[in-house]
Amino acid sequence: MLVPTCREGYHRWMLTLAELTARTAHPGTVTWLGLRPARRAAMVPVPSAVVAFAGLEGDPRARPGTRAVSLLQADVTVEMLRRNIAIRGRNILAMRDRVLRIGPCALRITGVCAPCSRMESALGPGGYTAVRGHGGMIAEVVTPGLIKIGDAVFADPPN
Repeated sequence: MLVPTCREGYHRWMLTLAELTARTAHPGTVTWLGLRPARRAAMVPVPSAVVAFAGLEGDPRARPGTRAVSLLQADVTVEMLRRNIAIRGRNILAMRDRVLRIGPCALRITGVCAPCSRMESALGPGGYTAVRGHGGMIAEVVTPGLIKIGDAVFADPPN
């Protein structure tokens, strides 16, 4: 719904905040997939991954629930931040409580994925603070399936 406003002597029509946040310019793209072979091990890039209800198969950290998958905008170094999926062209921070469709999978974004204290050892002193607010998001798996680099990423409309 357009809302009339009067600003500086002329009328203009604006969208509400809810309408603005529901709009997206284009789909994003999966640019990186990674698995952690063991606890505290370096992330290993993979060309595709099976998303199960517990998370990405082959990731020993996988557990069902609201933290099953971690996602990140591809504008930061994903291996250092230890996230499973990097997406370019989509502001995933704006997708909280929405469902993302990646290939046959559906992931419900459940919250912010805060950086862990390992950022201090990975990036040096101040590493944790440097990446605060850039840790990406966590998601619950709604529909499992195989995803791969290059898959389009779409967002369902907000509830």
